[in-house]
Amino acid sequence: MSIKDWPEGEQPREKLLSRGPGSLSDAELLAIFLRTGAKGMDAVTLARTLLVEFGSLRQLLQADQRRFCQGPGLGPAKFVQLQASLELMRRFLDEKLVRAHVLTSPQLTRQYLQVLLRDQPREVFALLLLDNQHRVIKYHELFYGTLDAAAVYPREIVALALKLGAAAVILVHNHPSGVAEPSRADRMITERIQSALGLLDIRVLDHLVVGDGETVSFAERGWL
Repeated sequence: MSIKDWPEGEQPREKLLSRGPGSLSDAELLAIFLRTGAKGMDAVTLARTLLVEFGSLRQLLQADQRRFCQGPGLGPAKFVQLQASLELMRRFLDEKLVRAHVLTSPQLTRQYLQVLLRDQPREVFALLLLDNQHRVIKYHELFYGTLDAAAVYPREIVALALKLGAAAVILVHNHPSGVAEPSRADRMITERIQSALGLLDIRVLDHLVVGDGETVSFAERGWL
């Protein structure tokens, strides 16, 4: 039986329109993206097969082109479409954050940084540069490391903050291990950056460490 023969309220597109996207399962959402099935499978069955094969929706979305195109019913065109969809999501969040006041939108800020950094295979150290009303001027990635660490230079952070006229910054980096708990080195470099920026009256409002589904805030820990 094809999806068109399903009861109208159970067809993924109609279900989304009548009940909202949150009512759909991962397989149903993926089926809308796939649009068509494969030999002997409707789109929902294909989607379920792919989720099992890749292990999860997240792993499917993270797959590189070679791995992605090995899946049944997938190919370069679907890979391009998926990457475009993911980039649209990132830009949507970017636009929302730039218009927001970060201190009154902490959940949006964390969501944005999770999307950007959670699945990075190496450590990335970045800044959210803020104006004097604590609105985002720019998100900027500065330093990249191995799986374990990134070399961070306070003088480059100072130079960038001055160049963009930032009044405050939020430091952020990810832990590729997935464990967001800050290390002693994380705390030490934060103190060095805070001291360097403090000489110019540029505040460090927070340092966020992004893990797998968790973000730890230095400010909430009372470390700033």
